[in-house]
Amino acid sequence: MDLGTVLSWTAERYPTRRAVGGDHPMTYGEWDAHTNRLARALATAGVGPGDRVVLALAGGEPLASLHLAAQKLGAVSVPLSFRFGADELAYCVHDAGPALLVTDEATAAAASGVAEVPRKEADELARLASGESAAAVPSGVTDRDVSVMLYTSGTTGRPKGVPRTHGAEHLAAVAHVIQTRLAPFDRTLGVMPMFHTMGLRTLIASVLTAGTWVPQVRFDADRALELITAERVDALYLVPTIFWSLLRTGRLGEARSVRKLAYAGAAMTPALAEELVAELRPEAFVNHFGSTEIYTFSIGPDVAAKPGSAGRAGIFTRIRLVDPTPGASPDAVVAPGEQGQLAVSMRSPEAFAGYWHRPDADAKTIRDGWYFPGDLAIADEDGDLWVAGRVDDMINSGGENIYPDEIEDALVRCAAVREIVAVGLPDDRWGQAVTAFFVPEQGVSPEQAVDDLATYATVLPSLKRPKRLIAVPEIPKSAVGKILRRELTAGHFDALADSRTEKDGAR
Repeated sequence: MDLGTVLSWTAERYPTRRAVGGDHPMTYGEWDAHTNRLARALATAGVGPGDRVVLALAGGEPLASLHLAAQKLGAVSVPLSFRFGADELAYCVHDAGPALLVTDEATAAAASGVAEVPRKEADELARLASGESAAAVPSGVTDRDVSVMLYTSGTTGRPKGVPRTHGAEHLAAVAHVIQTRLAPFDRTLGVMPMFHTMGLRTLIASVLTAGTWVPQVRFDADRALELITAERVDALYLVPTIFWSLLRTGRLGEARSVRKLAYAGAAMTPALAEELVAELRPEAFVNHFGSTEIYTFSIGPDVAAKPGSAGRAGIFTRIRLVDPTPGASPDAVVAPGEQGQLAVSMRSPEAFAGYWHRPDADAKTIRDGWYFPGDLAIADEDGDLWVAGRVDDMINSGGENIYPDEIEDALVRCAAVREIVAVGLPDDRWGQAVTAFFVPEQGVSPEQAVDDLATYATVLPSLKRPKRLIAVPEIPKSAVGKILRRELTAGHFDALADSRTEKDGAR
């Protein structure tokens, strides 16, 4: 099924139900009509079926409505991060080759240098739409047509375009509804950015279930809690960093309506999971492990019972653990209990077909009908996955392979630590020295935090104990909260305190 039809059919069933919450609410009947008008406005601006339209917007309802309007027109929505600088935005726009670039106040300056691409402001399109017919737009879209092209966050190298069909997006949303236990009419906070698959999945799953999607353009913990309580939000699907920020307000217990939690995008420490369970007592708490390319790898259905476990393959997915050597065959399956790299079947209906104009990336990640995302994991005696990190993040110190997650899970429990990430820095003796970058807890001086963490780190065996501790003001992250380890290994940090003395060659 195509996504424009998904919205229209939901509007037929429940025309008066609240579709959009927040400051500018709409019913499903109103949203269906509004997106029909916007689809016609896009057509008037020169966008046709199959054309790409870049949506460089801050987020919220305007972006969601334009995305849905593109689906109805049969155009390909290309939402880009509002945090992109001018160079990165220009690269992605020219790589996508769109018929139209849509901007708003948040992105106008960055887009000013993008040449040779027609451009309109979102407000201008909304004004054009107000004079258009609300009748359905005939388009002939099928589930095999491309719905959206998302650009990977670019934690390594240039961002890559990931085209996804209507069918893949629809079935990924169906899987999301089942796997996170969404129910008809659930109310969901829409704060994850729609240039990321989590944001789009929240939106489409809400439409599928005739739920209320409550937008927040940019995350602010206190405002998010206001929306959650005012709208009586049932379900939260967020990255761990946002859950962490909500907890640190000290007010998360006010969110009594929340019954379902799900997270993705990064690992969640057992300590954070335990705090969320204690604060909210959710009836469902799910770890979704996946990617832009294939939405679901595996689902950990009960985080409270097994904090940190990524569970088993999703309902539309098949996975294997194979030899962690780069370029290994998908048939080189590791023995039970051995660590391997993940391979995911490309036969999943949630899967992409390949990157946009990047045969080199296809060759690196797709082999013999299997997708290799670069994740390392081990299966326990129950058959549940435990992700150990990424092949690229592995630290080789003194000839031994060390995985950052093990170190981070242990040291984040230190009272002097707010956030922590472990990386390998070049070292003459060890090859790579395990190094912990961390943000000190409020009220603890950086120097004291280094001393406290050094004492606490004795909980780890000596091989995994960091040889250097560096307090920093913040951990570098992508727009959706993924840790950018390469920024740290490249030396792009400001040390507040460092366990290595000047005699040892401190920065």
